[in-house]
Amino acid sequence: MSEKKTGIIYGINGPVVYLKGNTGFKMSEMVYVGEEHLVGEVIGLTRDTTTIQVFEETTGLRPGAMVEATGDAISVLLGPGILNNIFDGIERPLSEIAKQSGKYITRGVNVDSLDTQKKWPVTMKVAPGDTVMGGTIIAETPETQSIIHKSMVPPAVHQATVTWVAPDGDYTILDPIVRLELHDGTEQEISLCQKWPIRIPRPTAKRYPASEPLITGQRILDTMFPIAKGGTAAIPGGFGTGKTMTQHQIAKWSNADIIIYIGCGERGNEMTQVLEEFSELVDPRSGNLLMDRTALIANTSNMPVAAREASIYTGLTLAEYYRDMGYDVAIMADSTSRWAEALRELSGRLEEMPAEEGYPAYLASRLSAFYERAGMMQNLNGTEGSVSIIGAVSPQGGDFSEPVTMNTKRYVRCFWGLDKSLAYARHFPAIHWLTSYSEYLGDLSPWYKDHVNKNFVDDRNQIMGLLNQESSLMEIVKLIGGDVLPDDQKLVLEIARVIRLGFLQQNAFHKDDTCVPLIKQFQMMETILYLYKKSKALVTMGHPMSVLKESDIFDRVISIKYDVPNDKPEQFADYKKAIDKFYDEVLEKNA
Repeated sequence: MSEKKTGIIYGINGPVVYLKGNTGFKMSEMVYVGEEHLVGEVIGLTRDTTTIQVFEETTGLRPGAMVEATGDAISVLLGPGILNNIFDGIERPLSEIAKQSGKYITRGVNVDSLDTQKKWPVTMKVAPGDTVMGGTIIAETPETQSIIHKSMVPPAVHQATVTWVAPDGDYTILDPIVRLELHDGTEQEISLCQKWPIRIPRPTAKRYPASEPLITGQRILDTMFPIAKGGTAAIPGGFGTGKTMTQHQIAKWSNADIIIYIGCGERGNEMTQVLEEFSELVDPRSGNLLMDRTALIANTSNMPVAAREASIYTGLTLAEYYRDMGYDVAIMADSTSRWAEALRELSGRLEEMPAEEGYPAYLASRLSAFYERAGMMQNLNGTEGSVSIIGAVSPQGGDFSEPVTMNTKRYVRCFWGLDKSLAYARHFPAIHWLTSYSEYLGDLSPWYKDHVNKNFVDDRNQIMGLLNQESSLMEIVKLIGGDVLPDDQKLVLEIARVIRLGFLQQNAFHKDDTCVPLIKQFQMMETILYLYKKSKALVTMGHPMSVLKESDIFDRVISIKYDVPNDKPEQFADYKKAIDKFYDEVLEKNA
């Protein structure tokens, strides 16, 4: 066995450590720094200098301390036990750290990423003589009440023959369960777990174009600005506009199988709230706890910045692992701005040339590499799975022209712009329909046509057109008042109010309104547009808006979201009759 390579510290600058001389370390290699074995990563190499970023607090470290190489890149352990768990930025379980160090995390804590003592009930899926390759499912384990964990052959194995299989039973994640004979004649034992470097995407067979929406139950997302499974979305917004709460709603109600929540550089009390809420929430799909299909990565703003930078990649790798099993995974990254700030701080320590607002010149390429790991894929084993990335962006002062938001816009196809004036007016979700967009609408139109209704996208476009008209008219109203508008324009303003209050605004605490099925969303649009059609006919005949507004029909249509239960769509026929009755009554009164 070769001797471990070591180096000696000669300079320290915050989380950045310098070694002198040719250490023999490799780029992106994981190292242990100092007597406490702090975890670090090689980020720069010259003939004379090795640069390391340390994922823990470097207080007390001094020149002359030893640094020891491990021979491996920064990797995560993948196996049963990831779900229903809370990790730090480099996949160390916080519950185990708490047992060792108490309320405050001490440095150099050495804990296993996953429980190596726990025995899992394993059902074997291969037999001796079978030919397998990277990605082949060899065993299944009920990881939680909601998710079956599928253990796979590591992707690096191209083709091999199974020579021995353990009987069904209880095994730890390190116990060998299958023995393979590789094509070169060597043997390899496979256990329930495998390692994978976080900065390298896991391989797939094929990438599919967007074709199916990630259904969230939130009307402004599903109908107005949909995201596809395997898609990318950004939620930019200033402080208090509801980024985290929007991600909570998507995490709870979306039709993704597994949720990976990355709290990257957020406030500690906000992260605590997330942890407490997620552990109590019941999954509406299965009736089990939501944590049974969720893994949390907690990396708060007071934790070391280097670990914050790594936490995004750790979450991505966990998501890709479950995608390889054939699951649809949704990543909630909260927030990518804090991750970019970690890049900026490290770049400053390394004395790199700053670009716009001090961010490193490679900010755009790092963001693109992050979002490009999303997608709907055909896996190596023939199954299909997806990774959808929903990244919150926290621009300072709500300024969407700052570098992180602008560069994110280049790489995401769905942009849900939060507006503080809507949030302060208690209009939630505070996503503004004029600053937001989705490029997935054209890709998803065939799906809506086949699975909801052929008129779904046309209705959506009409609703959007009315909102745009309202915006133009409001400019005139601000200048000269609304009384001078002709009645057909007054009607547009009234219908736009119905759309805003009755369709776009949604109550997360109402049992029917918190999550709305697509068929109800469509019928709500149909009802609003039918009201518009009938009212427009009356206005065209010369009936003034003041007469139309004497009826309560506009407010009745607004309250559809509460009054029609999600499981009783047949009640929409009553509203159509009520609109017809309103039409007839106006005609009779003003014959």
